[in-house]
Amino acid sequence: MKKEKLIIFDTTMRDGEQSPGASMTKEEKLRIARHLERMRVDVIEAGFPAASDGDFESVKAVAAAVRDSTVCGLARANEKDVRRCGEAVRGAKSPRVHTFIATSPIHMEKKLRMEPSQVIDQAVRAVTWAREYTDNVEFSPEDAGRSDIDFLCRILEQVIAAGATTINVPDQVSRSAASSAHGRISTLPTRRSQSASTFPANSSCSPISSSASKRYWPIRGSPPAA
Repeated sequence: MKKEKLIIFDTTMRDGEQSPGASMTKEEKLRIARHLERMRVDVIEAGFPAASDGDFESVKAVAAAVRDSTVCGLARANEKDVRRCGEAVRGAKSPRVHTFIATSPIHMEKKLRMEPSQVIDQAVRAVTWAREYTDNVEFSPEDAGRSDIDFLCRILEQVIAAGATTINVPDQVSRSAASSAHGRISTLPTRRSQSASTFPANSSCSPISSSASKRYWPIRGSPPAA
């Protein structure tokens, strides 16, 4: 039996920086990045390049300094964010673009003011833009814990077909208990959406580490029909 590899994904310099008083300078991010690299962390999410010029320069500096870990930046699913992120990480030996868009009914209606079909189209476009910079693309359906399971399947099928190589299934509002999160994550790789006739043939995503508010979906080959 082939051994699974546990991939450690550290977001201290991106998600962690949202904690009050935890903002970091470029020099502080570089120092943390070097420590994480020495600890053999697989993926370092270094920041949100479109958020500010300072964060762009910080992510760019980390990408240039780190050689033994993948350096990742976060981007909303719009062209400006994705291209800014791509430019920031492109100097890395192993770059990754992590893009996201909300998929829960309340977020699509109230925050995005988009129809579900528009959200899928935008997600696919974002992955396509990201692939211009790297073939290592992560996609997150924001607020997946409150998203319709069939819609999750539909959007994930489409972004995988567009070239996403890692799928992150986050529960931003910590709505899901461990048991329900386990059931949802276990369901996704083996379920097709009601509209799908085939599962994407290129679905080989890497598993990455989980945290209290995020669950990650490793995809292995083409799963059977539900």
